[in-house]
Amino acid sequence: MGKRRGRPAAREGGWTSSRGRRGSTDRAPRQTVAERLEAGDISRDEAVEKAREVVLRILTAAQKSRRELEQSLARKGYPEDVVVQVLDRFDEVGLVDDATYAETIVRTRHAERGLARRGIAAELRRRGIDENTAVEALDQLDPDDERVAGAKLATKLITRTRSLDRQVRVRRAVGSLARKGYAPGLAFELVRDALTAEGEETGDLDYVED
Repeated sequence: MGKRRGRPAAREGGWTSSRGRRGSTDRAPRQTVAERLEAGDISRDEAVEKAREVVLRILTAAQKSRRELEQSLARKGYPEDVVVQVLDRFDEVGLVDDATYAETIVRTRHAERGLARRGIAAELRRRGIDENTAVEALDQLDPDDERVAGAKLATKLITRTRSLDRQVRVRRAVGSLARKGYAPGLAFELVRDALTAEGEETGDLDYVED
C-alpha cells in the first residue's frame, strides 16, 4: 500500500495549499475605486480612465441609457463625480443618447415583439428613460399601427390553441395581449376578431378573467 498523505504542514500565518496560496478566509476584501481613491492608491485621472473603459465595454455589447450606465458604475464602486464626468463626455460625443435609445426600443419592441404602447412605456421606465424622452419616442407609434400589430399577434395566439375549449383560448390570448400592454377591452376585441376570421361564432362570447 502507498503512504497515506498527511495534512498540509502549518506555516506561519495560516495553512497553505500545495500551491502556496493562503486560504480564502485570509483574503482582504477587495477595495472599491472610491476607497482606492481615498487611500491614494490611484489618482482621479486613473479612476476616470478606468470608468471610461468600463463604459466602452458595456456599450460595445449593447446600447444602454445613461441611468443604466450610472447604475453599472455605481455597483462597481465609482464615485459619483467620476461617473458624472465620464458620462457627460459620452453624452457630448453622442455615444450615450437616451432619445435615440428610446426610439430604438419603441421600434424594435413594437415591430419584433408586438408590444403595445403601454408595454413599451413600462420597459422605458425600467431602463431609466425620463418621462419626456419616453413620450417623444412613443409618439412615433400610430394607433392604427398598434392595432394592426395586435391583430397579427391575436391571430397567432388563437391559431396555437385550436384544440382547446373556446373560452380557454380567449382567456389565454387576451392574457398574453394584456401582458404586452394591450388594454383589456382592445385585447378582447382583437381576439374575438381573430376567432371570427377563423369561422367561430362569437355572438355569445364573453371574457371572464381567471
